[in-house]
Amino acid sequence: MKRLYLIRHAKSSWKNIGESDKERPLNKRGKHDAPLMGKLLRDRGVFFDLIMSSPAVRALTTAKIIAQEVSYLEQSIVINPRIYEASFETMIDEIQTLPNEMNIVAMFGHNPTFSYLANHFGHDLINLPTCGIVMIEVGVDDWAEVNNENSKVIAIDFPKMYFYG
Repeated sequence: MKRLYLIRHAKSSWKNIGESDKERPLNKRGKHDAPLMGKLLRDRGVFFDLIMSSPAVRALTTAKIIAQEVSYLEQSIVINPRIYEASFETMIDEIQTLPNEMNIVAMFGHNPTFSYLANHFGHDLINLPTCGIVMIEVGVDDWAEVNNENSKVIAIDFPKMYFYG
């Protein structure tokens, strides 16, 4: 059985007004939340065959922090430029072209697309919070066959569920 984890980047900084969107780093809360969510995954026994990330600094930093927590080699993270500002259709295409030998995959990216994907796979989600994780159980052995009829959201986790008042 395959599993797909869609992980929205942790909270980013808006401190430097002149910084491009792609270059925005994590803020203090983002740097706090990412390792906590990584530990949550590790404690649940989640280990990835593949981690793929948007090249945006905030997404890639989140991916690196979580990779460290789940003992995934940072240099093995695949940076995929198509994930940054991806449309829903682009993300479906990226999911359907994943290598079939990869059974547990994490993709790090952005809203609103990740919220749209959660809804597509059967969860009534208005907005995936920062550092939110959508776990999708894939009911086929071939990523090319993934659709909303054979795959479904089985869990959504985000920092405020566990770490804030």
